[in-house]
Amino acid sequence: MLPTEHRLRRREDFATAVRRGRRAGRPLLVVHLRSGATDPHAPGESAPPARAGFVVSKAVGGAVVRNVVKRRLRHLMRDRVGLLAPGSLVVVRALPGAGDADHEQLAQDLDAALQRLLGGGAR
Repeated sequence: MLPTEHRLRRREDFATAVRRGRRAGRPLLVVHLRSGATDPHAPGESAPPARAGFVVSKAVGGAVVRNVVKRRLRHLMRDRVGLLAPGSLVVVRALPGAGDADHEQLAQDLDAALQRLLGGGAR
């Protein structure tokens, strides 16, 4: 499970990542990354940890399918959040095919999207 300090919770944070961040699309998901954004709501001088949020709409499937997809994505991001710069905001949006995909397919798409965003891969 993704630790609480690494979760996006506020609507403003989701909007910042989507509107001001870079985007990488894959067949099963779209990843938005706002690198090293400072959080004006965070107390103190230290950089906040990288945080991730997930958007899984009804187009993915029913409530059970959506929750399974969210749990899988949270589990996958737990191992990858350390790759992100402190203060980064990540929004992972599941596309309709994600409901039928297995864990390995989601992992491959997430890794490819993050590699493209972090490594500056070709567009």
